Amino acid sequence: MEQEEFKYIVRIANTDLDGNKPIGHALTKIKGVSFMFANAVVLISQVDKKTKTGSLKNDMIKKIDEIIRGPLKFNIPFWLLNRRKDYSDGQNKHLFSGDIDFNRDNDIKRLKKIKSYRGYRHAYGLPVRGQRTRSNFRKNKGNVLGVMRKQAKRVGKESKNG
Repeated sequence: MEQEEFKYIVRIANTDLDGNKPIGHALTKIKGVSFMFANAVVLISQVDKKTKTGSLKNDMIKKIDEIIRGPLKFNIPFWLLNRRKDYSDGQNKHLFSGDIDFNRDNDIKRLKKIKSYRGYRHAYGLPVRGQRTRSNFRKNKGNVLGVMRKQAKRVGKESKNG
């Protein structure tokens, strides 16, 4: 009886996954794959989610990769996708890895270009989602005059004494 080789690193969706972890947990290490989406992928691929990732056969790895790359083909509900009603074409999509950052940056650039409220907030480095700014968000904005005064006093005393 031939024993299947255990793989310590498995590559799915352009991401290296730890072969010692269960597949349900390992899939969440892919950027853009949440816990619920990983459960849906495992359910559709008919793999036990407690199975070690390294013990999966190559055909199962390919099937899981296909499901992550095209979830709508495998009837994953659209509400599990991370890009519903895309701005450019109105399609439901699921993005992972570098595509998430690329689309997020493009969305922020579009908001700045059309000069929306959210675009202004992004441009000036202020909180975008309605948080208060009186006590928070004061780092690195030039509002640290108290510290600068203490340093200036100390420098002034040293120059008088020296």
